[in-house]
Amino acid sequence: MSKQSGRFGEFLKKLRMKHGLTLREFCLKNGFDPGNYSRLERGLFPPPQSEQKLEEYATAFGVERGSEDWINLFDLAAAGKGQIPVDIMSDEELVEKLPVMFRTMRTKQLSPEKLDEFIEMIRRS
Repeated sequence: MSKQSGRFGEFLKKLRMKHGLTLREFCLKNGFDPGNYSRLERGLFPPPQSEQKLEEYATAFGVERGSEDWINLFDLAAAGKGQIPVDIMSDEELVEKLPVMFRTMRTKQLSPEKLDEFIEMIRRS
C-alpha cells in the first residue's frame, strides 16, 4: 500500500492507543473485524471509501465532528485514496486556485524547509 495509507493507519493506531485499548479490545467493543482493522492500521488496506465508515471510526474513538482529529482523519483518508477532501472540492473558489498551487509545488521543487514555509503562509492566509 502507499505511504499515505500507512499514515492513515498510523493515525488510527494513535487514536486507539490514546484510549489505552488493544486492537482486539477496540474491535470487540465497537463491532469491527480485528483482522481487517489490523490491516488498516498497518497500511495494508487503503482507507475506507465510505464516509459513513470513516464516521463510524471517528465515533468509536469519540472524535468530535469538526475537531482537529476529525478533520485529520478525513484528510488522511482522502490523501490515502489519492483524492482531494470533499469539503475542499465543494468550494468552487478554492478549486479554481488548486491548479496554481499544484503547478507551484511541482515546478518549484520546494525543500522541506520551503514547503513548511509555504504551508505556514497558507495557514496564515
